[in-house]
Amino acid sequence: MQDSSQTQLTWLHNMHNSTAETPHTIRQCNGISSPQPETSEFSTGVLVLLALLMVLLALVTILGNVLVILAFIMDRNLRHRSNYFFLNLAISDFAVGAFCIPLYIPYALTGTWHLGRGLCKLWLVMDYLLCTASVFNIVLISYDRFLSVTKAVSYRVQRGIMSNPIVKMVAIWVFAFLLYCPAILLWEYVAGCSTVQEGQCHAEFFDNWYFLLCASTLEFFVPLISVTYFNVHIFNNIQRRQRRGSIQDSEPPRSSSSSWRSCFMLKQGASSSLEAEDSVSSSIRPKKESLVAESLSPSRANSVTPENDLSISFCARTRSKLHQDKKIAKSLAIIVCVFAICWAPYTLLMIIRGACQGTCVHNSLYDVTFWLLWLNSSLNPFLYPLCHDKFRMAFMKILCPKKFATLRSGSS
Repeated sequence: MQDSSQTQLTWLHNMHNSTAETPHTIRQCNGISSPQPETSEFSTGVLVLLALLMVLLALVTILGNVLVILAFIMDRNLRHRSNYFFLNLAISDFAVGAFCIPLYIPYALTGTWHLGRGLCKLWLVMDYLLCTASVFNIVLISYDRFLSVTKAVSYRVQRGIMSNPIVKMVAIWVFAFLLYCPAILLWEYVAGCSTVQEGQCHAEFFDNWYFLLCASTLEFFVPLISVTYFNVHIFNNIQRRQRRGSIQDSEPPRSSSSSWRSCFMLKQGASSSLEAEDSVSSSIRPKKESLVAESLSPSRANSVTPENDLSISFCARTRSKLHQDKKIAKSLAIIVCVFAICWAPYTLLMIIRGACQGTCVHNSLYDVTFWLLWLNSSLNPFLYPLCHDKFRMAFMKILCPKKFATLRSGSS
């Protein structure tokens, strides 16, 4: 009898404590324990080495993307419609290095979040927002280059609000915010309980397989399929134009096709001397047409009729456009491949981890793929000069002004 009364008192005491909670207090979900990052298996020396590597990655990400932003400020040649999307990508990658990585380093090394629940929410919102915006920017860059190569005429004369790069840049951030951030901020209030224990910092949907599958489809699989589609069509368009040019080059000369015949009799040096531009409109300047005409021999130039002169100019523009599109395809393929390599392991591991509630994926393996995700933000600035002459010259102008001045005076 005494045990029964004691049990009733204990039950009433628990009921009193539960009703005494404030309306804004979120209780812990019963039976859910999300494991903390395991760091005890590493020695002190390994932890110091990991800390140095993490700090180095943050510094490289910050400095590399700052260089891209400064290049846009100092070099007006980069301020073309399509290149603004690279600026948008650099802004998101810079914020990853300046905010997300530094706040995560102590958590990764100690396994405990010491900065409070409010800052944890802010870090989660920024991390998911910036990484998603980076992915969407790559899709937008691919789509823009797809239009410039396959629909050059309509792309060049595009007008209206959809031709404004600022509108597209803002839309990228809005879509990126809507994908994850409402769930990060409201999940625990809708569910009525929190899966995040004290000293941890992760999203409430961390182990929800259905949400992760849907979100990953929109964040990774759809963008990957889209950029693959754009790249395949760009390469097909270039190959089709190359085949068309080789067929016309092998045809016997006719009066109606003298423009194409003379086009493919030009020297390779004339086409290679044309600087490949990032835009269609800037690649067909009259000044460059005169350079091609001057590259012909004097005897040839004296016999050129107005009709042939027009044909040679048209030919120069055609060859220059094809050369430019090849560079676009090469640079786009490199950026997309790096994106796929950095994102695929993390996305697949997150889906698998959510399906098995975190029991089938070791935390160390998850951490490796997580840092590989951030590595993409540090690699992007180095891909720009590798793939674009204008970015290379702008970076040289900032980092090596004397060498840039020497090259510029020598070319003039």
